[in-house]
Amino acid sequence: MNHQDVPPKPASPPTAGLPKVPAKNPAAQNHAAGRNPAPAPPPASVTWSRPLPEPEQPPSRRVRPGTQRTLWKVLFGVVLVAVVGGLVWLAMWLNSGAGSEEARGNPGVLETSATPRATPLPLPREGVQPGEYALGDCFADFDPEALASRMVPCDTAHSAQLVAVFRYPDSEAYPGAEALKAKALEACQAAKLGPAANEYQLNFQRSFPSSTSWDSGDRRVDCYVTAPGGNVINASVLP
Repeated sequence: MNHQDVPPKPASPPTAGLPKVPAKNPAAQNHAAGRNPAPAPPPASVTWSRPLPEPEQPPSRRVRPGTQRTLWKVLFGVVLVAVVGGLVWLAMWLNSGAGSEEARGNPGVLETSATPRATPLPLPREGVQPGEYALGDCFADFDPEALASRMVPCDTAHSAQLVAVFRYPDSEAYPGAEALKAKALEACQAAKLGPAANEYQLNFQRSFPSSTSWDSGDRRVDCYVTAPGGNVINASVLP
């Protein structure tokens, strides 16, 4: 044997090549050794807390079907009373408004019915003045600006007929030409015509007093139907 091939005897056992074993828990070691573990030291202070009780929920109120129907009926009744009351109030307000307007300065009498007839017979009559005209009178060769007219029976040839009259009260002050024109237009719009009016070509024509005739006592505004073709009407155009 070659002594150079024999390694020298180590002075201490080698440690570099040995595996490292982790140190065991002392408690586990004690348990493994059959010894009781040492008790853990008590905490410095202990705080005990009790769980708070859950807040009580108010009992839910459920509306029974019968009660719900009653509530709807009551609500419907309240709304119905409010609507009816509003309509009654509106009607009273409109009536009071119309009456107050008439009392404020628009009084007068509107005539649209020719019954009974005011103009005496016999006809025809010549030189009838405008103040003598009556609702329903018929005129031949009519001129609304003339101081006199020829009044004829309505079943004979004529060119105009008085179909509406508005009379102001005697105490009324002169309202002016524009107001009189507007009132004459209202009278024409309120005129009631009969079936015979559909057989002729007719126009509305207005007549109202001047300031001079008003001072003389003329308080009427007249509305006529006139035929542009002359004396071609042979019947009354009123109902």
